[in-house]
Amino acid sequence: MKKYTEMTRDELVLLKKDLEKAYQEQKDQGLKLDISRGKPSSAQLDLAMPMLDILTSGSDLHAEDGTDIRNYGILAGIPEARKLMGDLMGADPSQTIVFGNSSLNVMYDTIARAVLFGIMGSRPWKDLPRVKFLCPVPGYDRHFAVTEQFGFELISIPTDDNGPDMDLVEEYACKDPEVKGIWCVPVYSNPGGAVYSKETVERLAGMKTAAEDFRIFWDNAYAIHHLDYDHQRQVPNILEECEKAGHPDMVYQFCSTSKITFAGAGIAAMSASRANIEDILSRMTIQTIGADKINQLRHVRFFKNLDGMKEHMKKHAAILKPKFDVVLQKLDTELGGRGIASWNHPMGGYFVSFNGMEGTAKRIVGLCREAGLVLTGAGAAYPYGKDPADSNIRIAPSLPPAEEVALAMDLFTICARLAAVEKLLDQE
Repeated sequence: MKKYTEMTRDELVLLKKDLEKAYQEQKDQGLKLDISRGKPSSAQLDLAMPMLDILTSGSDLHAEDGTDIRNYGILAGIPEARKLMGDLMGADPSQTIVFGNSSLNVMYDTIARAVLFGIMGSRPWKDLPRVKFLCPVPGYDRHFAVTEQFGFELISIPTDDNGPDMDLVEEYACKDPEVKGIWCVPVYSNPGGAVYSKETVERLAGMKTAAEDFRIFWDNAYAIHHLDYDHQRQVPNILEECEKAGHPDMVYQFCSTSKITFAGAGIAAMSASRANIEDILSRMTIQTIGADKINQLRHVRFFKNLDGMKEHMKKHAAILKPKFDVVLQKLDTELGGRGIASWNHPMGGYFVSFNGMEGTAKRIVGLCREAGLVLTGAGAAYPYGKDPADSNIRIAPSLPPAEEVALAMDLFTICARLAAVEKLLDQE
C-alpha cells in the first residue's frame, strides 16, 4: 500500500474526490452515533441488577460492627466496605475512606481542602502566589478541568507506554516548590492505555520534592478493568513504594465502582497514609456525617470480596472486548500502512487513543460531527483543551452496540483519510 506522503499531487487530488464521495454517502445515511464518553453500556449495567435485591425486607441491616446502616454515622465508611475497597487499592482498611458514588467528587474535594486549609499543617494553597500541577498527556480531561478551575498552572508531561516522562517530572517536582502535585492514571491510562512500569512507580515514590506538601493524585480508575484476563501487567503498590522510599504521606489513591456496578450509584474510595487519613477526616467531620452506608453494604454483600469483584469484571470484559476489536480492526484495515495515523492497542480500560496527521484532529472531529458522529472534542486530553499538535482524538466504544461502533468507525476512518489528504494538498 502506498503511503499518502509518497503520492503525487495528481494522485492526492483523485483520492480526495473518491473520499469526498464516500463521505457524502455517509452523510446521506442520516447517522446519529456517539463514541465520545467512556460510559458503560446497558448490558454492563444489567450485570449488577441483582445487587438491588440483596437488601430486602427482613434483611440484616447492620454492619459487622453492629451499626444500623439506615442511621447516621461511620464517617470513614462501614468496616467491611473499607476492607473491600482497600483490597481493591492494595491498602489496609485503616488507610481507606469510603464515600458516595463519585471518585471525581472525592478528588475535587481533596484539591479544595488543600486550597482552603492546606495539607497536614502546610500553608493553604489559596495563600500562595502560584500553584502548579503536572499533567501527563494525553490525559483525563476532567482531571485537568478540576485543577484549571482552581486557577493552577497546568504543565503537560509527555507519556509513553510506561507512564509519564520521569526525567521531566523530577525536573519540575524536585526543583520547583510551586509544583504541588501530579495527576496519574497508573493502569490503562485515559486515553493512552499506559500501564505504569515498575521503574516509573519507584521513581515517583522516591522523589525528594521541593514542596513538602506535594501529592501524587493516583486515580486507579481501571485497576481491574482488563480486556484480556490472561495478559495483565502488574503495577507496584504505590502506597508500599512511598512507604519504602521514606515518603509515606506523598500519595492519595482513588478508585470507585462506577464502571463496575452502576455508573451513577457505585461507591468511591480513597487510600493514603494514616497521617493523611487523619488529616482528611478531621476536615470531613464538618462537611458530612457520613456517606450512603446502605449502598456500601449492598456492594459488599453482592461481591463478598475482591475475588468476587474480579469475577464480575470478566463479564464486563466479555461485553467490551468485541467492541474494542471492532475499533482496532477498522483502524488497522482502513488506516494501517497509509502513513497518516497511529493508535494504541489497549489491554484494558475504556479508550483507544488515536493520533492523526499533525494539524488534522479538529478537522476530523468536525467532519464526523457534520455526518452524525459525536466524538470527544479535539484537544480534550490536554490541559486547557489545547493539543499543540492538533492530532489526538479519544475513541470511546463502550456505550453503543458493536454494530454501531462499526458504523462509527467506517465514518471515522473516511474522515481521517480525507483530513489527511486535505492537509497534504494544502502543504504543497
